[in-house]
Amino acid sequence: MTAAADIATEPRVVPNQALIGLGLAALILGGWLGLHVYGVHVHRWTAWSWVVAPLVIAVQTWLNVGLFITAHDAMHGSLAPGRPGVNRWVGRLALFLYAGFRYDRLAQAHYAHHRAPGSAEDPDFHPDAPHAFRPWIVGFIRRYFGLFEFTVLTVAGLITVLVLGASLVNVLVFWALPAVLSAVQLFTFGTWLPHRHEREGGFVDGHNARSSNYGFWLSLLTCFHFGRHLEHHREPWRPWWRLKRTV
Repeated sequence: MTAAADIATEPRVVPNQALIGLGLAALILGGWLGLHVYGVHVHRWTAWSWVVAPLVIAVQTWLNVGLFITAHDAMHGSLAPGRPGVNRWVGRLALFLYAGFRYDRLAQAHYAHHRAPGSAEDPDFHPDAPHAFRPWIVGFIRRYFGLFEFTVLTVAGLITVLVLGASLVNVLVFWALPAVLSAVQLFTFGTWLPHRHEREGGFVDGHNARSSNYGFWLSLLTCFHFGRHLEHHREPWRPWWRLKRTV
């Protein structure tokens, strides 16, 4: 039996899926919060800290990606199956911590993406330049990061610096920079590479998506397995930790 056939026989919900999903979400949110507090409020710039800083930035960037993927699973109800309120509030918290995003607004856009992926009706697609990275990511950021998000992050940053006494440098290095890097990472591995048009060939079906050919660890590190994107479009009820490479 092939891998695709094996997956086709799996149930939509596995035993303890909510417990596993919420446990992983707690690890991601807890890890993000712990590194955030360390980087913004505790880290001091000494000789050895210049070695530690890049590692903190890299891990926090990855955890930012994890916040978004947690909210993404909540949108599909796969974080805690059968518990829409839990999905909604965990998703809201994850997206608010990530960049002040509004969960309900992004959820509606994501459902539109799944209804017409890779088309002019897809809010995540760039029909004017379906293969070009720069104009696509510029449009992507403009669409989702607006005045509301900018205001929320600006107010949070001012409170952190002026009221809580954090260093502005630490805020920029350990909060702002990982958020920007994670946005680029999410877009690259979760949107552009799966949905861009290529001259050598099209897509295998109407989902207009392809999957990365990465091994387990690279798939996890790049986008929490979200690079297995065709599989996600075919079976969007699977949480990130159940996505398997089949094509």
